[in-house]
Amino acid sequence: MDRKTKLLSLFLKTLVVVCALWGTALSAGAGRHSFMGGPRVFMFFTIQSNLAMAAVCAYGAWAILKNRTMGNLWYLIQLVATVSITLTGVVFCFVLAPTLGSFAWTMPNVLTHVVVPLAAIADFFLTGVYGNVPKKQVLWVTVPPLAYAVYAGIGYLLKWEFLDGIHYPYFFLNWGSPAGAFGFSRELPFMGCVWWILALLLFLIGIGCLYLKILDFLRKEEF
Repeated sequence: MDRKTKLLSLFLKTLVVVCALWGTALSAGAGRHSFMGGPRVFMFFTIQSNLAMAAVCAYGAWAILKNRTMGNLWYLIQLVATVSITLTGVVFCFVLAPTLGSFAWTMPNVLTHVVVPLAAIADFFLTGVYGNVPKKQVLWVTVPPLAYAVYAGIGYLLKWEFLDGIHYPYFFLNWGSPAGAFGFSRELPFMGCVWWILALLLFLIGIGCLYLKILDFLRKEEF
């Protein structure tokens, strides 16, 4: 990795860490009646994926400064975190934002759902060419979102309040909706939780495969 690449990667990693922590702090202090405001903000996949991505980038920045060589396990972890933060951005921008109205484009939402994902993806393509993650390991990208779906399901059963009086974090994880688990409806969420989860898992695998293919192309161009 040459000096220019290191400096650009350090900038992107720093941007991720600062914006993830700043966005989380703003969200936690947004107040009880704001979307994702207060301590319960940490119950949402958005913040969990932002903090995970910040941790990955912080370690990556330290490794660059120490001139540490990263193995393929590191690049796999980076892939998993990057796909998770991609999911955060895509779901917010194209699924949640249209339903949130005036709550959508606030500063904490822009930082955690737009800036962090874009910076993390850019850094992944910048540095990922130096690793070689086997394509058969792409299924690992489903682990964090699937674990979160289990976590949210437990929360629903135990009646945790993700928001005031609401026992699910996102409308597509509302097991008590008109669509239920396997059904369909003419209103949100339009299809049951199981179908949403399967669709998102397929999306994750597709994004993971796409990212690895892009890395293969960039690697050929680079080397």
